[in-house]
Amino acid sequence: MDTRKVLSSLCYFSIFFAGFLFPLVVYFATGDEVTKTHAKKSLLSHLIPLIPTPLIVAAVWHDIATLHDQVPAFTIISIVALMLIWIIVLIWNIVKGVKVLTAE
Repeated sequence: MDTRKVLSSLCYFSIFFAGFLFPLVVYFATGDEVTKTHAKKSLLSHLIPLIPTPLIVAAVWHDIATLHDQVPAFTIISIVALMLIWIIVLIWNIVKGVKVLTAE
């Protein structure tokens, strides 16, 4: 198996074990442009769900702190939206990792 394929697919699969750290290390450590491109794409895909997470958590925390008796609809919608974003990114990384690994 080609080292380029393994490193590129591990960048996508690193969502399970190293988050954005592994693609970042591969991006700066490799000299191969194809692997560097896959590392950059996987790094960006790993960061997509991390951007809205603190904002949604802060909004939900504020809603829960201000309304003690009820759970507002925004809180439920935000949590569901965040879970969908994480699931979509996870599936996308698995698909891309398998495609890179099985490419000719």
